[in-house]
Amino acid sequence: MNQVKHKVSFVNRFLNIVEKAGNRLPDPSILFFLLCAGLIVLSWLISLFGVSVKNPGTGKTVEVTSLISREGFGKILSESVKNFSEFPALGLVLAVMLGIGVAEKTGYFDKLMILIVNKTSKKVIVPIIIFVGIVGNAAGDAAPIVLPPLTALVFIKLGYHPIAGLAMAYASALGAFAANISLGMSDALVYAFTKPAAEIIDKDIHLNVAMNWYFIAASSFILLPVIYFVSMKIVIPRLGKYEVEGEAAISVQENEISTKENKALKFANISFLVVLAILLALSIPENGWLRNAETGSLIEKSPLMDGVGIVILIVFFVPGFVYGVVSGKIKNTKDLGKMLTESMATMGSFIVIVFFAAQLLAYLEWSNLGVVISVKGAELLQGQNGITVIIGLIILSSIINLLIGSASAKWAILAPIFIPMFMLLGYHPAFTQMIYRIGDSITNPITPMMPYLPLLLSYAQKYDKNMKLGTLLSSLMPYSIVLGIVWPIVIIIWFLLGLQLGPGGDIFYHK
Repeated sequence: MNQVKHKVSFVNRFLNIVEKAGNRLPDPSILFFLLCAGLIVLSWLISLFGVSVKNPGTGKTVEVTSLISREGFGKILSESVKNFSEFPALGLVLAVMLGIGVAEKTGYFDKLMILIVNKTSKKVIVPIIIFVGIVGNAAGDAAPIVLPPLTALVFIKLGYHPIAGLAMAYASALGAFAANISLGMSDALVYAFTKPAAEIIDKDIHLNVAMNWYFIAASSFILLPVIYFVSMKIVIPRLGKYEVEGEAAISVQENEISTKENKALKFANISFLVVLAILLALSIPENGWLRNAETGSLIEKSPLMDGVGIVILIVFFVPGFVYGVVSGKIKNTKDLGKMLTESMATMGSFIVIVFFAAQLLAYLEWSNLGVVISVKGAELLQGQNGITVIIGLIILSSIINLLIGSASAKWAILAPIFIPMFMLLGYHPAFTQMIYRIGDSITNPITPMMPYLPLLLSYAQKYDKNMKLGTLLSSLMPYSIVLGIVWPIVIIIWFLLGLQLGPGGDIFYHK
C-alpha cells in the first residue's frame, strides 16, 4: 500500500524547529546554574588579559577580577545565602502572590470572568471579552485557562466559529500580557530583576513597581481595537461558519453561576470597591497617610510606593477571602491556610530561579564583568538612535520568548546585561524594562514553550477533531504579527514625546 505523504507547511516546519530547540534547553534552574559556572570560568579567562574600563558611576577604572581565586572562592561560599536572602523584591513578589493566590484558589477570578461574559450585551460582548483578556493577566492563570472555552461558546451563539473565539481570547490574555489597567504579579516579577540590575551602575537609584503603569494602562485601551480588528477582519472571516455537530465541546453547565456563587460575587465585588475607596481616602488628601510625611509626595519615598506589595496583596486578598467565605470555599482557618500554602507552592520554580539569579548578579559585581560588559556594549551602541535600540531589544526578546517559556527566567538573564547597558546610553531602567515586556508579550500566542498552548489545542480539538498545532497557530499568528507592528510604534511615539512610563518611570536616565 502506498503511503500518502503530507506536505508540511513553512509555519509548521518553523515552529517544529523552535519547539525542538526549546525542548533541548535545560530546566531554567539548571540553566542558571550553568550560567553561574560559566561566568566563574569566564571571569578567570578575561582576567588573564587585564581587561579594564572606566566605571561611569564612580569614575574609577575597574579591572575584571577572577572568581577562581582564594578571595573569590571565599565569597562564593560565605555569601551565597546572603545574596539570596537579600535579593531585592523577593519578599514583594511572594507577598503579592499571597493575595492573588487566595482570589485564584477560591474561584473568585474564574466566576468573575464568567459573570462578566454572561451578563454582557451581544452588541459589545466581543470588545468586553478582549478587555477582560487583556486585564486578566492580573488574575494569574485564570484568563488563558477559563476565558478561551467560555468565548468559544459565546462565538457559537453569535454565529462565529468557536475556534476564532479560542484564538481571540488566548491572544488577548497572552499577546497583550504586558498591558493592564492595574498593577499585578507581572509588574512585581520584572521589577524583582530590574532593580538589582540597575544597581550595578547606580546603587542609589530609586525605582518602584509602578514605574510602567501609565504605559501599560494606555496600552490596554490601544490594543483593544487592534485585537478586535484582527478578529473581525482576519481570523473570523478566515475560519468561516461553524456547523454544530453532536454535543457541544464544553458543557454550558460548567460556565453557569449558582445562586450561592452569585451572592458571593456580589459581596466580594463590594468589598473590592470598599478597599479601593479606603486607599483613595488615604491617598488623595494632602496629609493622607499613604503620602510622604515630609514632602507630601505620593510617589517619592511614600508608604504607597514603598508598600505597594502589601497594597496589591490587600486589593486581591479581601475580595478573594470574602468570596471564599460566602461561597463556602473557606469554611475555617484550615481552608484559608491551605490556600495560602498552595499559593506559595506555585512559586517554587521562581524561588529556585531567584537563588541562582542572585548568585549570577553577585558574580557580575564581584568580577566587575557586569560593568565591563555594559560599558563595552554601550560603546558599540553609541550613536544608535533610540528607535533602533527599541526595535532591536523588542526583536531579541520576542525571539528568546520562542525558546524560553518562563518570563522571570528570560528577564533574569537579560536584565543584568541590558539594564546597565541602556543606563550608560542614557535610558532609564523603566524604559528598558517596558521595551523588554513588549517583545516578551507579542510572541506569547505562538510560542510552543507556553504551557497553555497544549490546553488550547485540546479545546480546539473538541470542535474540530482534525485540528493540528500548525492550523491552530495559523489563527494565532495574525495577532502576533499585528501586535508586533502596532505596539512598537506606540512605544516609539511615547519615546519621541518624552512621556513618563509611570510614577518615577522616565524615558531618560540622569545620574
